[in-house]
Amino acid sequence: MTKKPPEPEKWTPPAGSWASSAANRRSMLGNRSRDTSPERALRSLLHARGLRYRVAAKPLPKMRRTADLVFGPTKVAVFVDGCFWHGCPQHFVSPKTNPDYWREKIGGNVRRDRETDARLAAEGWLVLRFWEHENAGDCAAVVWDAVTSRRSGAGR
Repeated sequence: MTKKPPEPEKWTPPAGSWASSAANRRSMLGNRSRDTSPERALRSLLHARGLRYRVAAKPLPKMRRTADLVFGPTKVAVFVDGCFWHGCPQHFVSPKTNPDYWREKIGGNVRRDRETDARLAAEGWLVLRFWEHENAGDCAAVVWDAVTSRRSGAGR
């Protein structure tokens, strides 16, 4: 006689939750906020070219937001934005479940991105934003050019 495994408890989302199912919740919780494949590919290429940077760091000490790569001495902040979370015009598809929630959530992320860009620019930073689907080699070339030109004083 074999024992039957216990039935899993039925999961119900808390009031106001974005999670429409237990599977959806697990999937969304599994999304990385840093060290994604596109970020790691870009970092690898830049490191191989001799550039050094801080990872997932605040460009400004009092800023609550972090950039994916920060080149402090040259004031270059690099962001690798996910197509879903940042509303890529080419790839973003709004979920069918809870569309109002997601429209507001993604819209808020985009507004926060623009606010971050403006704040950093006002402090003399160059903000470089790339989509996760962009070629890492092309992105690395842009970052390389920006950092090296600012090192030589051309970009300041």
